[in-house]
Amino acid sequence: MSILIDKSYQELYNKECPYGTSLRYSKAFKGYNANVWYNKIELKFRLSFKWKDVSPEIKRGLIQSLLNRVFKTKINTIYIDMYNIFLKKVHLAIPKTTINPVLLESFNRVNEKYFQGMVLMPNLVLGNESISKLGSYDYGTDSITISKILVKEQLLMDYVMYHEILHKKLKFKDKNGRSYHHTREFKKREKQFEDPEIEDKLKKFLKKHRFKRILRFW
Repeated sequence: MSILIDKSYQELYNKECPYGTSLRYSKAFKGYNANVWYNKIELKFRLSFKWKDVSPEIKRGLIQSLLNRVFKTKINTIYIDMYNIFLKKVHLAIPKTTINPVLLESFNRVNEKYFQGMVLMPNLVLGNESISKLGSYDYGTDSITISKILVKEQLLMDYVMYHEILHKKLKFKDKNGRSYHHTREFKKREKQFEDPEIEDKLKKFLKKHRFKRILRFW
């Protein structure tokens, strides 16, 4: 039984938590990540070990955010607000230990061209050769990850980098206890990329690459 989870549930839904609850910290997570597993009788939360020394109020916000996801609710609390503020600012304290040189060149190009060089450099991670997930930004580790498949495609790589830097810069919008990342402002800014046909070029590239992959495993 976790008192922290029980209190968070009660504050969010204004009733006693009907589940058995547990919370443990894990070094398997990077940054400030966390997850929740549940069934009809149990709620099990796993938090990155870095959460151990964070204030209970902010952890309550994290737990309540996860509860909103699990039960598909849209309830906001002061603790969720505190958690979101923490998440938006935690990148300032995260050390930059992984900087891929190819991605650094892309980051610098995009940062200078579209952001006047004002975006602070995150960790820059070269991912697997994925065609399903070309890029991502992780707030908990302040990391932009770009698929290895784009290494030799400078324009496409810069576009994906631009997309992920927008996530880092604009963060997310909080509404009714939920976080929204692809906001109206985000979509408007994304369309400001220099090449108006970039999405079509990206689709053609992926289609061609998928065909090559099929031939490779024929």
